[in-house]
Amino acid sequence: MFEDSLSIHFLKACMLNLSLVDLKKSIASWRLWTLLGWLEIRQRYARSRLGPFWLTISMGVMITSLGIVYGTLFGQKINEYLPFLACSLVLWGMFSATIQEGSVAYINSASYIRQMATPKLIYILQVVWRNLIVLAHNFLIVIVLLAIFGVKRWDTLPIFIPALMIYVINAMWIAMTISLLSARFRDLPQIVGALLQVAFYVTPVIFRPDSLTRFSFIVEWNPLAYLIDLVRSPLIGQVPSVTTWAVTIGMALIGWPFAMLMTGRYLKRIPYWV
Repeated sequence: MFEDSLSIHFLKACMLNLSLVDLKKSIASWRLWTLLGWLEIRQRYARSRLGPFWLTISMGVMITSLGIVYGTLFGQKINEYLPFLACSLVLWGMFSATIQEGSVAYINSASYIRQMATPKLIYILQVVWRNLIVLAHNFLIVIVLLAIFGVKRWDTLPIFIPALMIYVINAMWIAMTISLLSARFRDLPQIVGALLQVAFYVTPVIFRPDSLTRFSFIVEWNPLAYLIDLVRSPLIGQVPSVTTWAVTIGMALIGWPFAMLMTGRYLKRIPYWV
């Protein structure tokens, strides 16, 4: 009994060590994954005069149209609802794109994985970096709207920096786990896409968390609601609640060891799966 328990702990330690080594090598190779992220964005908008700013324009049009329509339907003041919606859509877009693109990170990089002995988590960092670049472009919309309608509280804005770090950390471990499973089960990316669409409608992205009175449990038991609230609240003049901090930090503390154990266990099988 004791020997079995000891062997299990030893195996977990070995798996964790493998993934930690891979993560360290991936971070050390930052020039590679930042370059790959930039190149992919440039290839998408090759010969385009505006380049990735087309994403900003399309996001701005969507925020304006949805803000007017849903602001009227929900009986919201436009000067309050538009900044709320802009923060929600821009930040949700970064999260959902990281998960969706992360699900095919290893599959899309199959040629690199088969030919070069590079650390595998480079391809996850590439996805995260690419979507952070897109977030930086789209964040201009938030800045413009806050400049037009005014910043409610300046003292909450610095909270956005640690909140964004926790947000990205959570997005990364989810992408790590899903990318690994998607390499093995090729139907999973389609399932992830469908689930993200459902998650968009049950997460307070286009509606305020307190607008659900009868079905408040949808927000209360939705971990993504706490994630989006963490990064959105400082921008709209609110301080994230203690519960929000506890849930999001707890997700990271539970999720990262799980993702690292999964990665360590199946790291060497990825070239055969893709």
